[in-house]
Formats: sequence, structure tokens, C-alpha cells
Amino acid sequence: MAEGVTLAGENALTLMEPLTKLAVEAGAAILAINRKTMGLGRKIDGSVVSDADKLADAIIAEGLAKLAPAIPVLSEERTHLAARPYRDSFFLIDPLDGTREFITGTDEFTVNIALVTRGEPVLGIVVAPALGTVWRGIIGIGAERLPVTENATVYGAPTPIRTRPHPGPGAPWIVSVSRSHGDPRTEAFIAERPGAIRQVLGSAIKFCRVAEGGADIYPRLSPTSEWDVAAGHAIVTAAGGLVTSGLGELLKFGEDHEDFLVHDFIAWGDPQAACRNKAQTPGQ
Repeated sequence: MAEGVTLAGENALTLMEPLTKLAVEAGAAILAINRKTMGLGRKIDGSVVSDADKLADAIIAEGLAKLAPAIPVLSEERTHLAARPYRDSFFLIDPLDGTREFITGTDEFTVNIALVTRGEPVLGIVVAPALGTVWRGIIGIGAERLPVTENATVYGAPTPIRTRPHPGPGAPWIVSVSRSHGDPRTEAFIAERPGAIRQVLGSAIKFCRVAEGGADIYPRLSPTSEWDVAAGHAIVTAAGGLVTSGLGELLKFGEDHEDFLVHDFIAWGDPQAACRNKAQTPGQ
């Protein structure tokens, strides 16, 4: 593993355009695959892997090797190559987030690329190729949304995005929730917010809805993987929000967490709401 490669803020900005192009190219390749005839398999953990996952991963791996060969890469499809803990900067990749949605024919799947430095996501790119949208952000600089064509050409001026303050007591919470994964803790958390309006979505799009002010919160109070979280984490934070554990603690990536798991998290559009929640959480 390369030591001493540390990128954040302005230093990471030079990578944004080539990384976006790479993610969009991977998304275009996914769209070109015939979902009805593609090959499907099972990984060691029992999760499904498709030809689309493998192709997108190969495109990203080749691109990163040319773009930033000194920066280590942790990809969902190549966890056997992980050299944890990562002390400085590394790329954290989900080449196809929402494989289940992709297989079943919905459009809510994404390509996720994050740059993590000293355990914290600092740059995130989420491409939803079937929706023609890119969300991206760098901590300390800001976040934006771009349209994208199917032939892997980003076009049009980017639109800056910001999270929104929660309107306050009595106002309903708009909650992004998973289309494929539910759990009792998350349901209980939502139930504590009477009148909550659910937005049922797949993949990292849930983070992006919070980042662009279309939702107030995205809770996931059951385990998921680091590559499912890091890019969206960076975008929400760059847009003015905050991502914490269920107990209000900051998340760390690239350490020796068992099976690369994030045990729970909440993406908050309004950091003040996160602070109030932590103050009200038993044991804090």
C-alpha cells in the first residue's frame, strides 16, 4: 500500500472531473448490458453479483490505475485485495449499488466513487445512469447535480445543491427509506416522527435526495457496507448536512471493521437536528 498520499479539499478538486467521467463511463456500460440475458452469480456472503457489477468494476479499476496509481482502492468486487487499515487516502468503490434494483428492471441503481482520507469521506460521486443524473461533492467546497447522457457525456451547467433546515416542531419529516431493506430499529426511529412522509428509493439515491434538499433524513439502523455509504456521505456533508452513527458519532472508513460493515447510520440534512437527536438519545 502506498504511504503518505493524502488528499482533501482543493487537493482533491483536480480529481473531480476525471473521476466523474470514469463513473459515467461505468454507468453507460451498465446500461448497455441486457438485463434479461446477463450472467448472475453469488459471492461468498451470499449476495448476488452480475455481469454488470464485474464490467463496471473493471472499467473503474483500469481508470483509477491510470489516473491515480499511488492511491489504494477498496472495491466491493475486490475485497480480497484490501490492505486495511488505510492510513491516508484511498478510493472506496461500489461499481453497481442497487444490484437487486438493476436485476428487477428498475432505474434506481448507481455507480459510487468516494475518496476517503484518514477515515473520512472527502469526495463523493454518485451516478444514476438510467436517471441521467450525477451528484457529486467535495467537503469544504460544495455539492452539485449534473445531467448526463447515455453515451457517457456529461452536459449542461452543474446546479449547486444544498440540504435544507428542518422546518421545526410540528412540520412533517420527509424520510428517504430503502426499497429493498427494512429493519425494526429504522421503523421505530421513523415512528418517533409522527406524520413522516416516506420516499421509497433504491441505492445511494437516498443520500442524494437529502443532499439536494428533497428529503430531511435518511436513517439506516441496520448493518450495511462501507462502499454503500461513503460516496453519499461525502455528498451530504459537502451539501451542508451531517452523517452520524445511530448514536450520533462520526463514522470511520477503511479501518478493521468486520466484513467492512457500517453498523448503522443517519444522514441528516439539518446538522442542528442531529445535535438535538443526540442530546435526546438515552445514554448520551
